[in-house]
Amino acid sequence: MASRPTKRRRVTPPREDGNESANRDARVQKAFFQSAANWNLEEDYQALSRKGKKKDAKRKGDDGHGRLPVHTTQGTWQVQDSADSVDSDSEWLENEGDEATVDEQPETAAPEEPKIPEREQIRKAQEELAKIATQLNEDPEEHPGAFKALARIGESPIPAIQKLCIVTQMTVYKDVIPGYRIRPASEEAAGEKLSKEVRRLRTYEQALVLGYQGYIKTLARHAASPASDSRKGAQPISSIAFTCACTLVNAVPHFNFRGDLLRILVGKLSRSKVDGDFDKCRQALETLFREDEDGKASLEAVSLLTKMMKAREYRVDESVLNLFLHLRLLSEFVGKASQDKVSRPGDQAKGKQPKAKKEFRTKRERKLLKQQKEADKVMALADATVSHEEREHMQSEILKMVFATYFRILKMRTPHLMGAVLEGLAKYAHLINQDFFGDLLEALKDLIRDTDNAENGASVEAGVEEDDNDGLSVVRDTSREALLCTVTAFALLEGQDAHNARSDLHLDLSFFVTNLYRSLLSLSVNPDIELGAKSLHLSDPDDTSSGNPADRATRNNKINLQTTTVLLLRCLSAVLLPPWNIRSVPPIRLAAFTKQLMSVALQLPEKSCQAVLGLLHDVLHTHGRKVSALWNTEERKGDGIYKPLSETVEGSNPFTTTVWEGEILRKHYCPKVREELKAMEKELRGLSS
Repeated sequence: MASRPTKRRRVTPPREDGNESANRDARVQKAFFQSAANWNLEEDYQALSRKGKKKDAKRKGDDGHGRLPVHTTQGTWQVQDSADSVDSDSEWLENEGDEATVDEQPETAAPEEPKIPEREQIRKAQEELAKIATQLNEDPEEHPGAFKALARIGESPIPAIQKLCIVTQMTVYKDVIPGYRIRPASEEAAGEKLSKEVRRLRTYEQALVLGYQGYIKTLARHAASPASDSRKGAQPISSIAFTCACTLVNAVPHFNFRGDLLRILVGKLSRSKVDGDFDKCRQALETLFREDEDGKASLEAVSLLTKMMKAREYRVDESVLNLFLHLRLLSEFVGKASQDKVSRPGDQAKGKQPKAKKEFRTKRERKLLKQQKEADKVMALADATVSHEEREHMQSEILKMVFATYFRILKMRTPHLMGAVLEGLAKYAHLINQDFFGDLLEALKDLIRDTDNAENGASVEAGVEEDDNDGLSVVRDTSREALLCTVTAFALLEGQDAHNARSDLHLDLSFFVTNLYRSLLSLSVNPDIELGAKSLHLSDPDDTSSGNPADRATRNNKINLQTTTVLLLRCLSAVLLPPWNIRSVPPIRLAAFTKQLMSVALQLPEKSCQAVLGLLHDVLHTHGRKVSALWNTEERKGDGIYKPLSETVEGSNPFTTTVWEGEILRKHYCPKVREELKAMEKELRGLSS
């Protein structure tokens, strides 16, 4: 830094003659003006900085150095040199620019905040979440802005804080959501005068709805994210998002944005991979269907499921279709429906109805009646009540969508869903309209023919089909599918007024009876006859039909409700002991099935054998006179030979044979089988006496 120049005293020159002094002053002044003519003050002024202002600014002199000339003792004018003087105007301008640059430099940036460790950030987030949740739990209406504060904490890039935040929000919303649906504030209501309490409540409700909407969007975003976490063994945030969505669907199904929550669950069910999150979503929908009373949530969920399955071309897991079996509304519905229409017992017969007499009302009465209807509608919405007519309408819509889905799958013959469809049709057979009955039976017959071709290897080798889209092998149990078709056909008749339905529609179920008779022998040697679709059992190590051990272990069909033995007994009961007309069974059918079942009992496992003998005991008790000749050779009524492998029941000629299998069953290793056989013989002795 330059040192301060030495201060010099001005020395007054000695007095001289007046004329000489005046002449010298005139010359100096003339020289000064001549040099001033060469100055370029405008250019120097433009080069100066506009921002730089010096506190010790001085007037510039004629030499451009910013200093005035000094009159020396010798009588001349000169600029006093100093240590901080500059050589030229350009150098002075450069120095001025440097000073201006220094002045124009921005303030030094604030130092970066010290990086807080992740563990400390998580601890602070926990404290903040606990504080906000406590405030909302104590008095939520006093803290409407707390919902935004919770969402703001969830914006942290740390996954652990995001998980804590969405779980905390789920708990808070589940506790503070009221038992009614909040309607959006209208423009008219926004301009009216309200009391302080009402305005406070509306502000809180709007804040709750906005915060809840943002939270559901956050859940949807996390649910769609890939299931991965940087920490090994940590639960992914997508799994936590599905858990929160399932909890809210079951806890507050009446509240706003229910459809968005259901879309999260249905989106997971549309995937082919079945994991823990898939099971959680499925169980949540099952609980929703079982506990739904008014039907709005069930209708919305069924609509989303049917649209999703149709868009996926029914390439979904069978458990998704089995969700329809848990619908509470369908078990309480009393009407009849098909895939496109619904009829109720109270519907009037078709034809011209008498015109109702119109009641005369004045203009004032009509106005009052209209206002009363609007008030009743508002009160019904406020009380969240559902009228009987509205509930029946929702039941009808649900039933139509379910039957439309079932019928499409039957037409498409989706292999891995056939069992689930048939189980559903058998359960809801009493709700099927007679106009839809004939088409459905024809579809079942086509399916049985298809299963026969599959067994013969004509259409599908070994009952295995490849799904090219998913790359998964689907194993069909054709025997179970045929049994399910037969059960469904007789369940449909049982659900209708069977005698009238058969006479009006001219339906013949002999096709199903014949198919059941032909399949008895093959079912008796089925090693999995006492296992359900999802029963666990060891695979055969010598089975080389499938190269993948996992495929061999899960080669059974997909229906998990009943075993093959139970399905067989249901079919036999419907054929031999029909509840609608138990005395109408022809004797030749009874005799053919009785002889075949006694032969089948020799190959069946002990529990299945015991069940078949119990069914035969009931047949003897009901139709003993018609089949007692099979145990007595002296009462033989037929001619020819017995044909157990006949294609028809009547062609087997059962009265030409004798039931000799009882002699072997007397020595059966199971004591319960022997006891059941003794009960049958006792029943026969009672008939002869």
